[in-house]
Amino acid sequence: MLGVDVAQKELVVSLGRMHEDLVPEIYAYKVFANSPKGFANLSDWVEQRLDPTVSVRYVMEATGVYHEPFAYYLAELGCEVSIVLPNKISNYVRTLEAKTITDKTASQAIAMFGLERKLDQWTKPKAVYRTLKQLTRERDQVVQERTMAKNQLHAEQAEAEPHASSVKRIKARIAFLNKQEKEIQQEIAKVAKEDRQVSHSIKLIQSIPGVGLLTAVVVLAETNGFELIRNKRQLTNYAGLDVIEKQSGTSVRSKPRISKKGNRSLRKAMHLPALSAIGHSKRYKGLFARLVAKHGIKMKAVVAVQRKLLEMIYTIHKTKKSYDDNYLEIRHLETVMT
Repeated sequence: MLGVDVAQKELVVSLGRMHEDLVPEIYAYKVFANSPKGFANLSDWVEQRLDPTVSVRYVMEATGVYHEPFAYYLAELGCEVSIVLPNKISNYVRTLEAKTITDKTASQAIAMFGLERKLDQWTKPKAVYRTLKQLTRERDQVVQERTMAKNQLHAEQAEAEPHASSVKRIKARIAFLNKQEKEIQQEIAKVAKEDRQVSHSIKLIQSIPGVGLLTAVVVLAETNGFELIRNKRQLTNYAGLDVIEKQSGTSVRSKPRISKKGNRSLRKAMHLPALSAIGHSKRYKGLFARLVAKHGIKMKAVVAVQRKLLEMIYTIHKTKKSYDDNYLEIRHLETVMT
């Protein structure tokens, strides 16, 4: 079992094995460059330390995009690869005796996790999801740049004597970014439409109040069609919308808050749909009102709606059934009648 702690420029690896008495052992450690040459050196290093009759499974976390080139390299070689959600590794590390977390101990923990768990085989995501992720992230960057330009324009025009040529250049930049965003959105729609399965799933997801094409695409792209997701709890953890609370006896207690340790793009994509759902769906408007009445914190209630919407997208994608705002009432009537 090879545990890989992935960074932008490095692959920190630990090689482990399970003995016949079921006692795990980490017996080798090394650092390689996160580059094609580093991948080849790592493969040679592993081969030199393994019995030819024994196969090795490569285990790593889903760390943004930095793990993807190595995972694709291994897939091309036909290697056994498992990619694990970061929160699973984090929870496992808490059970270990190690007090200090370094790149080395992280790779060792990943190797130990792989030795003690039965892991699924990772397969390369569909090309359409990879393309859509690239496009949606590019659009997000363009929108951020446009916001900065608009703020700059506002500040310039608010001066007593705005500089005319500066205002002209800023307006030209905003126009250029508007054009880029439009082009990207058209390409997103085109790519999504070309894949019949993805197009159908997006159409079903859009039946959820507040959820439009872009939100549906972002969620599917960022999760690779929910490839690593097995349940709703994993999904909320992956998005960083899981609630954490510190409590020790009766003396130490902190306010519950979301972890924000997951996929930032997912969390960001759910914000505006949640606000729209609160305004137009009786189910989500009711949920929002109940939570505000309970604790009086509107933003906390909005986050709860974000979480519920994300879970609903997962349910719609898995069941292949469109959204029904009266679903809970129908289920209640069926229960009463049976």
